[in-house]
Amino acid sequence: MASSEVGEVLEFEEYVRTRQEALLRSARRLVPDPVEAQDLLQTALARTYGRWDGIADKSLADAYLRRVMINTRTEWWRARKLDEVPTEQLPEAAVDDGTEQRADRALLIDILGVLAPKQRSVVILRHWEQMSTEETAAALGMSTGTVKSTLHRALARLRQELERRELGARELERDEERGPQQCAA
Repeated sequence: MASSEVGEVLEFEEYVRTRQEALLRSARRLVPDPVEAQDLLQTALARTYGRWDGIADKSLADAYLRRVMINTRTEWWRARKLDEVPTEQLPEAAVDDGTEQRADRALLIDILGVLAPKQRSVVILRHWEQMSTEETAAALGMSTGTVKSTLHRALARLRQELERRELGARELERDEERGPQQCAA
C-alpha cells in the first residue's frame, strides 16, 4: 500500500471516529429502527470509503455521507418485499393515525415563527439537527458564547409563547363551557 493510500485510510478512520455519533443521529432520522440505522450508516460509510479520495473538500464529507444514506435508504425501500402471510383471522388493527404527532409538529413549526431568524436557526441546529454548540457556532459563523446566549433567549421566548397560547386555549374552553348567554352578560 502506498503512503498516500495509508494517509487516506487514516484520514477516513479519523473522520469516522470523530463524526460517527452525528452521522448515526442522521441515520436514525431516516429509518426508525436503531439496528437498521446502524446498517444504513455502515453501508454509507463503506460506499463513501471507496470514493473518499474523490472528495476534494473534506468539510463537505458530512453532506456527502448524508446524501449516500438517503440514496441507500431509497434503494432499500424500492427493493423491499411485502411480507404478507395469509391467515384465517385478520390481526387486530392498531389505529395510530399520527394526528397528535402532526399537531405537535405543526404547533412547533408555527411557534418557531415567533423567533427572530438568528434564534430560529440556532434552535433548529441545536435541537432539531442535534448539533453541538461548537458545530452550531461554526455553521452560523458565531462564537459559542453567542450561540449559548441566543439559544437561552430563544427557548425562553418559546416557553413564553407556549404559556400564552395555553392560557388562551384555557380561556376559550371556559367561555365555551359557560355558553353563549353567560359570555354576553
